[in-house]
Amino acid sequence: MMWKKKQKTNDDYYLASQWTLMGRKLKKHKLARLSMLILLILYLGALFADFLAPYSLEEFDALYKNSSPTSIHFIHEGEFVGPFVYKQQKTIDKTDFSVTITEDTSEYYKLKFFVHGTEYKILGLIPCDIHLFGVDEGSNGGTGAKIMLFGTDTLGRDIFSRVLLGSRISLTIPFASAIISFFLGVTIGSISGYFGGAVDIAIQRVIEVIGAVPQIPLWMALSAAIPPGISTVKMYFYITIILSFINWTGMARVVRGKFLSLKNEDYVMAARLSGVSTWKIIWKHLVPGFMSYLIVSITLGIPGSIVGETSMSYLGLGIKSPATSWGVLLQEASSVTDVASNPHKLIPILFVTIAVLAFNFLGDGIRDAADPYK
Repeated sequence: MMWKKKQKTNDDYYLASQWTLMGRKLKKHKLARLSMLILLILYLGALFADFLAPYSLEEFDALYKNSSPTSIHFIHEGEFVGPFVYKQQKTIDKTDFSVTITEDTSEYYKLKFFVHGTEYKILGLIPCDIHLFGVDEGSNGGTGAKIMLFGTDTLGRDIFSRVLLGSRISLTIPFASAIISFFLGVTIGSISGYFGGAVDIAIQRVIEVIGAVPQIPLWMALSAAIPPGISTVKMYFYITIILSFINWTGMARVVRGKFLSLKNEDYVMAARLSGVSTWKIIWKHLVPGFMSYLIVSITLGIPGSIVGETSMSYLGLGIKSPATSWGVLLQEASSVTDVASNPHKLIPILFVTIAVLAFNFLGDGIRDAADPYK
């Protein structure tokens, strides 16, 4: 009985496909599994950002500008009342006109789930005004208290809400860019490696020219070609194209090298003699032979695109206010003086770091799973 069970286990291993074996190895990679969980949380947060964020992009309160993260209390005047916040109040010293922000402890505002707020559309389709959490009326019937988990910016806008809403751009532009770069790199690299000769020389020279130009001047040159005053949707499209135009060269070089080593194999020669078309040989016979490596490359390429989009928006070359992304939020932290007095404005960089590390660790896990010698 034990022998049959062991034989069945061996048969399952030797008869399993490459993708099945990769999946089994990936499940054993703890860091890759943790990274997948983190990325799942980030993308779900981006998908349902309107519901999770207590405020919209347009909402602001001048009273709360440059405020530190809101303190959440549980005990009011010696009595436990559950999680609540106090309303801020501003006092002005008439001698030197300095402004002091303090908490008004005369009234508390309890936190509650599923509150009504700014209207939005679920998945862009269903009108709704329910937000995950918010502030209830005051204990004495007052209003005006805010919950700012990450503090506010110079206009009094909630950074927590803007991080969630900005993740939709910061996480989707790099992903879309990586997909486009993948197909551009595979297509152009396969043409270069398969046909060789003058075609190969011309493509390689173009790749070298693009690679020789420093990225920031190249971003500036491409961004200068974007018409001013365009909509956020069009800007999203242009930034995706810019990142794709820059990032496809590395993939093309890898694919070219693989094609140079595989195009003279016996199975490729047999396909030619059988009358199989060139494009079918490329996409049906050659590319699947190292698809696992390409998947690893695209996974490891996404973090570079995230950093690229963040850098472009930070430098003012990408997404601009009133739209937001993590790079736009980090523009608030460009002043050393401002950061010294408001360190909470650096919180968005934590999300950039977490996303980049998660993709890198996931790429490492896929790379190890795709390696037949591990």
